[in-house]
Amino acid sequence: MKNMTLRRIADACGGVLRLAPGKEYLAGEEILDITTDSRKAKEGSLFAAIPGEHFDGHDFIPAVFEAGAYGVISERDLDKAAGCYIRVRSTAQALKDIAEFYLQQMDIPVIGITGSVGKTSTKEMIASILEQKYRVLKTAGNFNNELGLPLTIFRLREEDEIAVLEMGISDFGEMHRLAKVAKPDTCVITNIGTCHLENLGDRDGVLRAKTEIFDFLSEDGHIVLNGDDDKLIRVQNVRGVKPVFFGLESGDCFAGDIRSLGLEGTACRIHTPEGSFETVISRPGNHMVLNALAGTAVGLIYGLTLEQIDRGIRALQPIEGRFRILKTDHATLIDDCYNANPMSMEAGLQALSQAEGHRTAVLGDMKELGGEELIFHAQIGKYAADCGIEQLLAVGPLSRAMVQAAEEEVSQTGRRMEIAWFETLDELLACVKDRIPEGDTVLIKASHSMHFERVLKELEG
Repeated sequence: MKNMTLRRIADACGGVLRLAPGKEYLAGEEILDITTDSRKAKEGSLFAAIPGEHFDGHDFIPAVFEAGAYGVISERDLDKAAGCYIRVRSTAQALKDIAEFYLQQMDIPVIGITGSVGKTSTKEMIASILEQKYRVLKTAGNFNNELGLPLTIFRLREEDEIAVLEMGISDFGEMHRLAKVAKPDTCVITNIGTCHLENLGDRDGVLRAKTEIFDFLSEDGHIVLNGDDDKLIRVQNVRGVKPVFFGLESGDCFAGDIRSLGLEGTACRIHTPEGSFETVISRPGNHMVLNALAGTAVGLIYGLTLEQIDRGIRALQPIEGRFRILKTDHATLIDDCYNANPMSMEAGLQALSQAEGHRTAVLGDMKELGGEELIFHAQIGKYAADCGIEQLLAVGPLSRAMVQAAEEEVSQTGRRMEIAWFETLDELLACVKDRIPEGDTVLIKASHSMHFERVLKELEG
């Protein structure tokens, strides 16, 4: 890792470097990687010991030294340590400080992506586009918080030319701290929705928290915003930086002639200040068109041609748990079970409604919605009834409001829809296969803590 010696790392995080007898030379050696997983430590590693709820990383320090680690970061004094260590007050804070220092050594452009919904899919789209010209490092999985962001940055190597970093929060101040580490050259916000309201209060609170991403934006930086969002459209100038807006019908980058291809995706024409082009997005739903528009705006900022941008949009690959389509002998499954909130639920149902034949939504509770959580669940139930799908199966105490609203809407409109509620996931799993007709298309979606990956596994088997 460029310029990452134990001595420089200790200086970067304000720690005290303590060298083991006979290993003083390691103070000036560049480390190979930084890890919080003792199982991944090897010769040349720096292991960061983090005290956790179930495990304490300090307990594994002897093992990482035995594996050949050059050193460890520790919140404790280590008597007779077998190797060098950096003594810090907080390992978690040290990792942020070290990541900030390391990113400065790399001196490459950083795109920071946040928003209530669609951060991961937008990150994947932007990376797919930029990969047509650059070597790109992107956030893997859900490594988007105050621990995950530093670990993502530590994966950077000198051959990387640009970083695409997802940044997720649940409270005020978190984005400020993430932005201090990443200092994005380009800030992308997908939307302002109803997430983490137990901490952020309302959408205005979400807006304030998300726009902390601008706190470390340079005067020659860029901002890319969803102009269809009623909150984001108010952001017209940030310390002299004017946003680039994207939207389905208007903005600097906008879409026209949008055509559903069912579950095969969406075709559209994208209009930009540099001209327009026809493209096909491999995943269905207008939210994916918005992701392509955000990616187009970023691609233009970084000098890609329209042909390269089109190629990157078409090259987008699905990822597990994020609207990944799986075909079994019995049904077509839409694996969107990683997480859920009202905006993403509506997007999932809208995409499901475009499928042909019988359609089933298997939905579960949405968490962290604050005092109006039952209202949000009821809104999803009504939306499910209105979008024309044939069956709704819902699980969890909060989802009872979803089912009740769906039943009321069906009763009032005369629509036909099978509706069932299950108190627990085990109750659903006992009969879900029997409830899915052959040839069905099934959307599987709930908050991560509902463990809907078990539904997916049951229907795949």
